Amino acid sequence: MLSALYYLFLVLLCTVFMILSAVALVVCAPFDRGRRTVHELSRVLVRIFFAVPPRWRQRIEGLEHVDRSRPYVIVLNHNTVVDIPALYYLPLNFRWVSKREVFRVPFFGQFLVLHGDICIDRGRASEAMAQLLREGGKWLGRGASVAIFPEGTRSKDGEIRRFKAGAFLLAKELGVPILPVVMDGTRTLMRPNLLFNWGNRIRIRVLPPVSADEVAASEVHELMERTHAAMCDALRRMRETN
Repeated sequence: MLSALYYLFLVLLCTVFMILSAVALVVCAPFDRGRRTVHELSRVLVRIFFAVPPRWRQRIEGLEHVDRSRPYVIVLNHNTVVDIPALYYLPLNFRWVSKREVFRVPFFGQFLVLHGDICIDRGRASEAMAQLLREGGKWLGRGASVAIFPEGTRSKDGEIRRFKAGAFLLAKELGVPILPVVMDGTRTLMRPNLLFNWGNRIRIRVLPPVSADEVAASEVHELMERTHAAMCDALRRMRETN
């Protein structure tokens, strides 16, 4: 019953923020090409979502690695849909890269459009890569970061799976640093029956970025392996200290 009430609250909350985001997009468009205002509204929405349940806890570590004045290609592990709102604790303006099917999900899809997120068709790999480079380059050029799940899909057991090359090709083509982020606890916030776990804990750790110079000097495969190893090690250490 409590979960059903909270779902209803979220529908009403998202409706209000969708209207606010649409208004902000229209009003701020002439002087906010990076859609920072819309992004900040999403951050407020996420804070309310996580703040209302009194026993939910979120902890973010490693913010000293974030330079708010520059864009990154953000890579993070993917366990569940909760990874998406959790990343809004990061103090950066960013655009998501998401598969076409997500844009058709009620509320989610509309927010992605308002937010300016990048839609790709995973069934057409070459076209998807071209779209990523084109749209990613546009947003990075406007000072916004681009967030990508390099595994390409959710992990079924919580471990970090093999990476795909897209995020690393984007960073190399555009000459921007890579910012690895590791999350733990997002997959336990919602139970398999879609009821909420009211005592959930989420931990987010920002790792040291791979600098633009390192990205330029390294092969894509090497960047993938190095970042994957660092994120796997960070996840293991986070679980050991929980």
